[in-house]
Amino acid sequence: MSILILILIVTFLISLISLVGIFFLSLKEKLFEKVILIFVALSAGALMGGAFLHLIPEAVEKFPESNVFFYTLIGFAFFFLVEKVLKWRHCHQKNCKIHTFAYMSIFGECIHNLIDGLIIAASFVASIKLGIVTSLAVVLHEIPQEFGDFSVLVYGGFTKMRALLINFIIAMTAVIGGLVGYFLSSYSESSIMFLLPFAAGGFIYISASDLIPELTKEANLKKSITTFIVFLIGILIIYSLRFMH
Repeated sequence: MSILILILIVTFLISLISLVGIFFLSLKEKLFEKVILIFVALSAGALMGGAFLHLIPEAVEKFPESNVFFYTLIGFAFFFLVEKVLKWRHCHQKNCKIHTFAYMSIFGECIHNLIDGLIIAASFVASIKLGIVTSLAVVLHEIPQEFGDFSVLVYGGFTKMRALLINFIIAMTAVIGGLVGYFLSSYSESSIMFLLPFAAGGFIYISASDLIPELTKEANLKKSITTFIVFLIGILIIYSLRFMH
């Protein structure tokens, strides 16, 4: 199987995660809160593990360290910009239009998923093992992320079915990103040098600024310990993939 076909299959399968919204929405509120917190912790650990145990080491092995850490900072800063400018999470105006909020969320997520596709493509071009690790980290992040996106669309006034369809279309931009990323990486290896640490910076930002703060809000000691253990499990899952051949 060619790398291009593998990239397209993986990005398409990841896009299907956007359909989990209906499942989560059908859960009772208390059960949902328990489940989503577990996914958030697992995702945070997987993203940190993917960045520090795979993406950065792989990039350092191939390219000058100064460039790798510089591009990691660029990735971190870029995702910070996306968070502040494109991804609307709260409306700060008294009489804001909810539908505007929803459409801004759609625009931001299109960019986010496009970048996911680029990252996955660059990782597979570098090595199949790295591609699998990166894809797993993206999957563990996308499950809670896609539920949040689905909820925003429903809250913004869309029907459940329409929100589900729109969310799936948004998710499919990852396939476009995978296609573009493959040809970009195949054309010039230097693009891999940029995308791998760039992805690491994005992973670190998402985990540290979006996911971990949600975990620290938990006041119950038992639940806090549980989420921390799950966070470590996420790291261990990624670490175990270092031994794949």
